[in-house]
Amino acid sequence: MKIKKNNLIVFAGGLLVILAVIIFVIAHSRNIANNEMDRKTNITVSILPQVDFVENIGKDKVSVSAMIPSGFSPAAYEPSIEQLKKLSRANLYIKIGHIPFEKTQMKKLENLNPEMKVIDSSEGIEIYENDPHIWLSPRLAKIQVENICLALIKIDPENKDFYEKNKNEYLAKLDNLDLELKNSLSEIKGKKILVFHPAFGYLARDYGFEQIAIEIDGKEPSAENLANIIDTAKKENIKTIFVQKQFSQKSAEAIARQIGGNVVPLDPLARNYIENLRRIGKEMSE
Repeated sequence: MKIKKNNLIVFAGGLLVILAVIIFVIAHSRNIANNEMDRKTNITVSILPQVDFVENIGKDKVSVSAMIPSGFSPAAYEPSIEQLKKLSRANLYIKIGHIPFEKTQMKKLENLNPEMKVIDSSEGIEIYENDPHIWLSPRLAKIQVENICLALIKIDPENKDFYEKNKNEYLAKLDNLDLELKNSLSEIKGKKILVFHPAFGYLARDYGFEQIAIEIDGKEPSAENLANIIDTAKKENIKTIFVQKQFSQKSAEAIARQIGGNVVPLDPLARNYIENLRRIGKEMSE
């Protein structure tokens, strides 16, 4: 059966129209997405818990990304090319303050984007025993949230009321978390817990327990230190060792075998801050 030339022309023309419509819709959607991104304040932070802090205050007015992805240690992480490209478009960098990543990388990051404003969310916090893990205390997290809110207002003063309202709502949630942890961790008040990396100094100070760390100054323990830790664990009847997924579990597993205990993973750098602290409190109290 022969197809008439005119029918082919009409058919081809129809395809072109459909293709043009599809291209227009895709381009229009991309323009809308780009415009929405342009209206947001682009913020980079160091660690994932900060993403939760910023998003609870800024909500749909901010776009937030963390330099250190899930599963990586702040002690040795090197940012990817893609992260550095994204950083070059950031309006604001919010430091957690005092972590090794910031000490080694911040100067380079600031030079990459000289227009980017940089604030330190640890301002007003007194560092305890050189411990950089200030976010693991809800009481200190409240100070960080206040500092973040001030930074957002400074960069976007028209939405001051919006940021302050969200900040106050989030501070109330942190107050509730503080009460929950006070109740759950009362079970181990005055006791010792065994951890691989000493991340929980502020949590221990706030809620009245003590952490014994396997890792010393960022290094695996010597045979002598390992023997001392095992003796202490047996003396204190400690049967659980808390490990962070960012670090090797080899030493912790060796000690667990010696004391007839078990290894429980925790993640101090999880993004969902309140839910994660609840889980940490529950695991420790049990």
